[in-house]
Amino acid sequence: MKIKINGIKIQAQEGKTILETAKEAGIDIPTLCHLNLHEINLINNAAVCGVCKVEAGGALVKACTTEVLPGMEICTNTEKTRSARKSAVENILANHHSDCLTCERNLTCELQRLASEMRISKIPEGEGRERKTTGNNPSIVYRSERCIECKRCETVCGKLQTVNAPQIGTDCTFCAQCVAVCPTGALTEKSSISKVREALNDPEKYVVVQTAPSIRVSLGELFGLPAGLRVTGKMVTALRRIGFDRILDTAFGADVTVTEEAAEFLHRLESGGRLPIITSCCPAWVRFAEQEFPESLTLLSSCKSPHQIFGALAKSYLAERLGIDPKKMVVVSVMPCLAKKYEAAKEELSHPQHGRDVDYVISTRELALMMKESCIDFEALPNSKFDTIMGESTGAGVGFGTTGGVITAVMRTVYARLEGKPPSDIDFKELRGPEGIREVKLQTGGREIAAAVAYGLGNARRLLENIRDGKAEYHAVEIMACPAGCVGGGGQPYYGSDFDVVKARSDALRRAAGV
Repeated sequence: MKIKINGIKIQAQEGKTILETAKEAGIDIPTLCHLNLHEINLINNAAVCGVCKVEAGGALVKACTTEVLPGMEICTNTEKTRSARKSAVENILANHHSDCLTCERNLTCELQRLASEMRISKIPEGEGRERKTTGNNPSIVYRSERCIECKRCETVCGKLQTVNAPQIGTDCTFCAQCVAVCPTGALTEKSSISKVREALNDPEKYVVVQTAPSIRVSLGELFGLPAGLRVTGKMVTALRRIGFDRILDTAFGADVTVTEEAAEFLHRLESGGRLPIITSCCPAWVRFAEQEFPESLTLLSSCKSPHQIFGALAKSYLAERLGIDPKKMVVVSVMPCLAKKYEAAKEELSHPQHGRDVDYVISTRELALMMKESCIDFEALPNSKFDTIMGESTGAGVGFGTTGGVITAVMRTVYARLEGKPPSDIDFKELRGPEGIREVKLQTGGREIAAAVAYGLGNARRLLENIRDGKAEYHAVEIMACPAGCVGGGGQPYYGSDFDVVKARSDALRRAAGV
């Protein structure tokens, strides 16, 4: 159909909203509550903020929910629309706690950005919101006075993850996708920066830091660099200047995971054990299985996650090699995932003599804050390498940061053991792409091995139900809670509605891993 937006003739598609049509035509309409990540089928159409109002036929309408009609004439930039949007933002601000300078989302808050763009210089008085902080969650903090009731968190928890947690901490899997989509500072991570600083300042402590594979392709974004740019060398240099005693790579722990899971899979395959074997690297997925599919727990690999494997080895093997008392060693994990904070605190992941395998977990965002706090000019840093002994890794370990990386590494290792040669011609291209569930088949050892990968707990639910109901049969399954895997984790730089950022991280990690 033909319509006009700001006097420009546009070919519009039936069923599309004004907001979608305008975006396709390169015309910007501000939004706040709206969220459209069509790549992962996640759309929040709560239409509660009123920020996207435009004129259509002389009347003000919400662009996010109003569908285009033949001959429609739309104006997005009139005094009437500007005034309506400004009033909408002012109404939100009137009931919003104004602690911007001390808020974790300062300078990255979507509400703050809109207020600046709309030149709001005075906040009207409102009733305000009840101040209530939920701090008993080991990974996530909720502050009610910063909530704007946009429904994004409810949408991602209900539609993408199918968890529908009634509140933070109750039935929560700690995946933190609610944190990832929150436009303000209502949902943030529980910070461990102060505890890490305390350890660094203690001369009696030997502080080891490990960084997850996906950090190297996302950290640069927090310093104005392009998404997907590999900044491994600069990151290592920055960690050394912050004061860590040893800088190592979680990809080493991932390599151990590959070795162990491949051996476990082959043992099950040859001894008639329960299949499919399901990866256990993602703590949010493991908690989801515990809560929703307890009957599937015997299918999960017995391996710890890579950073927990690393922590256990650091306080045993590494401590012995370096001649350090494990009780004086502090292991810090830099993770893209807030569920790792919950995981590290689990009692079963500790040692009776030296305590937790991993002492503290900080997110990608927390690491960037520590760098800025230390007055580090990130772009000007020279490159340096991880320290030796547990700092080396293969492409297999690096690939863990994106969907399909774990199962690819395990299946390639299985092939090598069964065939006695490396699988030089196997790249598992079928596992790449935006689909939430993907499958691949491998011919080896005189048999066909079927594998599947899923990201998002909603997709995990569908996959497990199909397996349970006999609708699908696999030998191995990889599940990650976050979109596209760890590159889309809840502790990564905020990407808003721009999923291309996550794609760029994923592509860069695949190139780094050589898969």
